[in-house]
Amino acid sequence: MSVPQTETAPTATSGGGFHRVLLKLSGEALMGDRDYGIDVGVVRALADEIACVREGGVEVAIVVGAGNFYRGLAAAAEGMERATADYAGMLATLLNALALQDALERRGAVTRVQSALAVAEVAEPYIRRRAIRHLEKGRIVIFAAGTGNPFFTTDTAASLRALEIGADAILMAKHGVAGVYDGDPRTDPAARFIPRLTHLEAIERGLKVMDTTALSLCMDNKLTIHVFELADGNIARVLAGERVGTVIETP
Repeated sequence: MSVPQTETAPTATSGGGFHRVLLKLSGEALMGDRDYGIDVGVVRALADEIACVREGGVEVAIVVGAGNFYRGLAAAAEGMERATADYAGMLATLLNALALQDALERRGAVTRVQSALAVAEVAEPYIRRRAIRHLEKGRIVIFAAGTGNPFFTTDTAASLRALEIGADAILMAKHGVAGVYDGDPRTDPAARFIPRLTHLEAIERGLKVMDTTALSLCMDNKLTIHVFELADGNIARVLAGERVGTVIETP
């Protein structure tokens, strides 16, 4: 696909050899120290870092969760039908996507939100070729509403979208966790940090990195996952090739 020179964004890759990445943000990452909702300061700081990464020549797509607003599984446990709860969760991801889009555009970045559910007034429908075209033209693409199907998490959506757009890796920015541990470091002081492991090891050990469907997709297609804390500068450090957090890959 040819791209006119006047519209083409810089094609230089980062020091880590990344040309196109998918950034997976949990909903909790957007709420900062709040109990729920969105912390505007956190979102603005995140937008600044993502915009700087894009200006450095790396094509960036984003999948955002909805844990700061709604969790389908928790609602299902309270009696709501699981499918209905999951659809509500997908709509909550759209709220986060729009907030992130606004912060990025205030920063000067050009963005597009693509939704797996039809919400034509605020977002484009998800179309793979269009998403790739946006990335080629230097736009940041935010994927909302997960896969558009109940019973699938936003982790699975991140794996699926990363493979569809041909991303070099998935960057999983975690809230308050430095990477992958063999337990929950927030409740278990003895939990040990794991700097590197394979997809199969993560599945077999039941590590809470991604759900099994998402990990299996990445394993089958040898898609590397970088798991790290969402702290100032960490996204840029990963893209520069620094060892930050945990690397999950299948040789």
